[in-house]
Amino acid sequence: MKRLLLFGMTFCVFILSACTLQEGGTSSFIGSSGDGTLQNSKVQGVYQKLTAKQAKERMEKNPFAVIVDARRKDEYDTGHIPKALLIPNESIADAKLQQLPDMDAEILIYCRSGNRSRQAAQKLIRMGYTNVYDFGGIIDWPYEIVRS
Repeated sequence: MKRLLLFGMTFCVFILSACTLQEGGTSSFIGSSGDGTLQNSKVQGVYQKLTAKQAKERMEKNPFAVIVDARRKDEYDTGHIPKALLIPNESIADAKLQQLPDMDAEILIYCRSGNRSRQAAQKLIRMGYTNVYDFGGIIDWPYEIVRS
């Protein structure tokens, strides 16, 4: 009985200490590969929604954050957030994007109303990007907009 109790407690401690949540919605799990060695594997990111204010704060805190506009080019040309890359939702498929080479970069994504940014964010997460934040639509953006 003592062995069973000791095993159960040891197992619980191992599980609780092996899984840790990291910023950006990724988690690491250190587990056995079956041959007695430990392996560290990254788990897919999690969809995260921000307000415009939260997105602006992240942009100010991290000047290297990538801002992605998921609208079409004609919409982008009417006005966009400064430094935003144009990557239309329709152009995001299953392959790593040339414009987004760092899979762990902080990516802040928006569109016109929030529908396409949600879709694009979910696609990026499925592709393996780990730090993706959807902040909705430019129609809710009260800050600076660049007019082309």
